[in-house]
Amino acid sequence: MKKIIALLLALVMALAMMGCAATEEPAEDPAEEPAVEEETPAEEPAEESEVVVMSHADYMAAELDTQVVIETYVQDKQSWWEDKATVYTQDEDGAYFLYEMNCSAEDYEKLVPGTKIRVTGHKTEWAGEIEIMDGTFEIIEGNYIAEPVDATVWLGTDELIAHQNELVSFKGMTVEASIDADGNEAAFLYSWDGSGEDGSDLYFNASVNGQTYTFTVESYLRDNTTDVYAAVKALQVGDVIDMEGFLYWYEGVNPHITVVTAAE
Repeated sequence: MKKIIALLLALVMALAMMGCAATEEPAEDPAEEPAVEEETPAEEPAEESEVVVMSHADYMAAELDTQVVIETYVQDKQSWWEDKATVYTQDEDGAYFLYEMNCSAEDYEKLVPGTKIRVTGHKTEWAGEIEIMDGTFEIIEGNYIAEPVDATVWLGTDELIAHQNELVSFKGMTVEASIDADGNEAAFLYSWDGSGEDGSDLYFNASVNGQTYTFTVESYLRDNTTDVYAAVKALQVGDVIDMEGFLYWYEGVNPHITVVTAAE
């Protein structure tokens, strides 16, 4: 009897333990937990760098062979060749010579005097001439045409170069003899040494206050069909003349003259 009761008690205890085990939740395996992905913040788009347009003073202070950005106004055009334009420009504060600026033939026709352009290029120097080379440009709203400033009093002074490439005038200048490579005298020369011909650049000398300076009719700027070319060919030594042109530089002052008249 005791054996039977002991067996029954053991059976009841076993059943009870099985029930408890069935109700217990299995422990979670940490390795099976789903990984939580961290959200990567979206990158903000980079802001476009703002174009900084230089003043004339900033441009003159910039190092050579550095990029410059200016806004200026067309005053005259020297030449166009194979999508490259050479242009004289100026604003209220100073002037810029744009050498071989990238320019289509169609856009070259749009560069009439007074047109405002924004130019990006590299500041360079050649034989004393400060210029912008290989620039690109866009036409923007605005118009300005410079009046020539009388530069006669600056000849022979340090002030003159501060007005490089500006439209200037010279008053009461006396034509002096030019000497060609063979020692011959003339009121003007075809090319700097007299070796050129009709259609070449014209070089002539003129003096004021006892000092003589050389002036040029740049044939790309004013060719042999223009009034100024004819006026220089008609000069005589001793003539007193007034002139206008751009204050170009080549191993010293070498203005590109666009107007020559008898002195008033």
